[in-house]
Amino acid sequence: MCGRTACTLAPDEVSRASGYRDRSGRRRRPQWRDGDMDKYRPSYNKSPQSNSPVLLSHRHFKKDAPVDEFVLAAMRWGLVPAWFKENDPSKMQYSTNNCRRESLLEKKSYKDPLLKGQRCVILADGFYEWRRQDKDKQPFFIYFPQSKQTLPGSADTQCDGVKQEYQSEAQTPEQEEDKDEECRWTGWRLLTIAGLFDCWTPPSGGEPLYTYTVITVDASSDLQSIHDRMPAVLDGEEEVRRWLDFGEVRSLDALEMLSPKNALTFHPVSSFVNNLRNNSPECLQPVDPNIKKKPVETASSKMMMSWLKSSTPTKRKEPADSTKTDTGEKSTAQKRPKTAGPLQQWLLGSEMNKK
Repeated sequence: MCGRTACTLAPDEVSRASGYRDRSGRRRRPQWRDGDMDKYRPSYNKSPQSNSPVLLSHRHFKKDAPVDEFVLAAMRWGLVPAWFKENDPSKMQYSTNNCRRESLLEKKSYKDPLLKGQRCVILADGFYEWRRQDKDKQPFFIYFPQSKQTLPGSADTQCDGVKQEYQSEAQTPEQEEDKDEECRWTGWRLLTIAGLFDCWTPPSGGEPLYTYTVITVDASSDLQSIHDRMPAVLDGEEEVRRWLDFGEVRSLDALEMLSPKNALTFHPVSSFVNNLRNNSPECLQPVDPNIKKKPVETASSKMMMSWLKSSTPTKRKEPADSTKTDTGEKSTAQKRPKTAGPLQQWLLGSEMNKK
């Protein structure tokens, strides 16, 4: 299962954090599809029916675009099949938030987009999962291990300025390598999850709706103690490229890439995250599960809590409009969460990051 994620980076940071190499090996930075940057809202507590940043081939939107050129889109979580006949997608009588890798070819809702090459990568800081213990459930935050040298939001500011020169055919291999280093993202490593998407248009007419589903596999050995299923994680740029490049990798071959991976780390968090209305760094804060509902009191956590009570840092860029919300999200979540730079730094240095 995968029913809750977090993605706290601002839109421009998501773009920098999801850089990739095309077939030729040239590093590229994906741009947002027109209008979609405004549809995405950073959140510490994303649920189905909300919009998430999704990476996919530009060919799906522009027929003459290279199939190995990727773009970012904001898509709603919970796949609505193109053939759905009702005018209200909420009338679907079954859940499409997740789909099992083992049965993708057995269900029309997933088989059709899979065979059409409608593969995507869902981007997130990480996801939440709950472990049942006695009568309670202990939530965990699960994510890629972060480098000790990682500094959230510290991608080189020259990247945008040199982008066109960097992609120019006139660049020598040495120059391209230099630009590669300048444009490399050094912030939080986003989790890359394999998914499928579809485009549905109401039978009575209206704007097309792009939605996605998260593909799940059996849990890896290091996560089995929490849950028996996990999202199909793509570990590394090459796996991401091959999953998205439907022109080079056939659908059935792409499925072979999806398997349990011991590539994730995790820590317990408080039941604060259980409530969808809660959308703050406390959702991610490590706790001692043996001390019910009481955060671990350490120098680092005290420093973080002091930061939470202070003014929002100004170093990281935030979306200009803070009044809109994702489709389907509660109105009480309209307030923008505070930025997570100091929290991320604390998480990176916390001993509780170690399983």
